[in-house]
Amino acid sequence: MSLRIDDRVSLDDWEMTEQFVRSSGPGGQNVNKVNTAVELRFEAARSPNLSGPQKARLKRLAGRRWTQDGAVVIFAQDERSQARNRDIARDRLAELVRSALHEPKRRRKTRPTLGSVRRRLEGKKQRGEVKKLRGRVDP
Repeated sequence: MSLRIDDRVSLDDWEMTEQFVRSSGPGGQNVNKVNTAVELRFEAARSPNLSGPQKARLKRLAGRRWTQDGAVVIFAQDERSQARNRDIARDRLAELVRSALHEPKRRRKTRPTLGSVRRRLEGKKQRGEVKKLRGRVDP
């Protein structure tokens, strides 16, 4: 079952592998017996569904979760249920890839208006006068 990101992009099953491990934290006696935590691994570098710039943005957004071999590792152990942790991990991956698909707008250089520069300098001048009046008073 593929993971749908948006209308144009969906991740295939072969790109993702899941591994279930023991979870830390609450769970009572169940915590020592059942592998409820999910480690979802997405082979981002080999994915044909993402373009080069999208992969670069994903690598920057993933940070420490990006491995040496170009995979994104998502770890989820929030719930006691394995199925719920699996859904959480898939949702986190989808949100991460969705944010990498969004191309940021390029910044245009702008200059402050002449009036705003004058107002700023006038404010600084008034502030300096106020501070100057705080000094000792000569008799």
